[in-house]
Amino acid sequence: MSRMLARLALSSYRWIGTAIYPFVWSYLAARAAKGKEDGTRRQERYGHASAPRPQGPLVWFHAASVGETTAVIPLIKEVSRRGIAIVLTTGTKTSARVAAERLGPSIIHQYVPLDFKPAVSRFLDYWEPDLAIIAESEIWPMTMVELGQRHIPQVLVNGRLSDRTFGRWKKRPWLADALFENLALVIAQSELDADRFRTLGALPVMVSGNLKVDTDAPPHDGNALKHYRQQIRDRKTWAAISTFEGEENAAGIVHRALKERTGLLTIIVPRHPERCDAIEAMLNAKGLTVARRTRNDPITPETDIFLGDTIGEMGLYLRMTEVAFVGRSLFAEGGQNPLEPAMLGCAILSGGNVQNFRDTYQMLAKNGSAKIIRDVEMLAKGVNYLLINDEVRRKMIDAGLETVHEMRGALSATIRGLEPYINPLTVKARLQPRGDN
Repeated sequence: MSRMLARLALSSYRWIGTAIYPFVWSYLAARAAKGKEDGTRRQERYGHASAPRPQGPLVWFHAASVGETTAVIPLIKEVSRRGIAIVLTTGTKTSARVAAERLGPSIIHQYVPLDFKPAVSRFLDYWEPDLAIIAESEIWPMTMVELGQRHIPQVLVNGRLSDRTFGRWKKRPWLADALFENLALVIAQSELDADRFRTLGALPVMVSGNLKVDTDAPPHDGNALKHYRQQIRDRKTWAAISTFEGEENAAGIVHRALKERTGLLTIIVPRHPERCDAIEAMLNAKGLTVARRTRNDPITPETDIFLGDTIGEMGLYLRMTEVAFVGRSLFAEGGQNPLEPAMLGCAILSGGNVQNFRDTYQMLAKNGSAKIIRDVEMLAKGVNYLLINDEVRRKMIDAGLETVHEMRGALSATIRGLEPYINPLTVKARLQPRGDN
């Protein structure tokens, strides 16, 4: 009965997708108008290639956005080093930019095809991947079914399932089983994630740790950092990063409470920069003076808030401070990745809603490098305490760096898990050197 339900659901998904496929152009056009799609490469979303397929074996990597792309870059480099061609798909303009900056012409980037049969089939017909490697929790039914029908191995790396996502799949075990059985291997971030994937029907499953720990620290513009440090001089700074609605207001409250005592500069980096006009207006209404990165505003002694309204410059913002509050944790749920501030020498504060990064926060908190706060008042006290206690702040920073070092090893574990799939392609690549058709 469950098999029949799954077939019916997937068949319905396919036919509904086929029916609305001709009208998807208006959706993509609207996204392009908002700057969320690359209008010049929109055909890639329909599965049309914009680059020639190289000869020889090819691995398709898919990473949804910036975080996932950054996590798999070392793995992509390792596979590419073996002479295997790579096509990397992502879903956002920002992740495409990150791929271009950090991988250059060594790989082919395409925007991921929409999860409709015509687009997916066209993509697979052209690229003919020997292996598909998917990052974290990107589960697209039509793509998984099409890969399965073509007997192309699918491996999920750095796999994780949030509480919410796992709960949704558990309500439809018959559908989860029909999809997850297509995965040749799941390499999960943690034992909890591994157990969840097994519950949903994935086999085999192994644990590697978090690939994001094995990435390099976020890059930065050295000239820009020197420029801002000269302007900041000896002012105390703290940063509220990856913030969601309500958390910028909290940062403003903290700043007003502390600035008279500390001469404070507050750095705010919203998760979605398109909200920055509204954020600036809100901060101005509080009587706070705002400088913005995109305007190249100078940081003067009168500047209260430096608004990091760019994408891909977290390495710059975090190097401007030693205290970081990580958002989506106080007034939103799920949390954001705390590893980057830990790597870059920041004492970490966070709200309690960090379900998506529970294991990472537990390790950081256990080692004394992260503190969980309950509300805005506690955030203000935590920021003030860390700014005026150099020894405590330094101990938290050192503990964070040590924790990151202890957590490393996911890349080598992932490569070991992939060897049965990668090694034959390595041999094939040596027999048939890469080249354009």
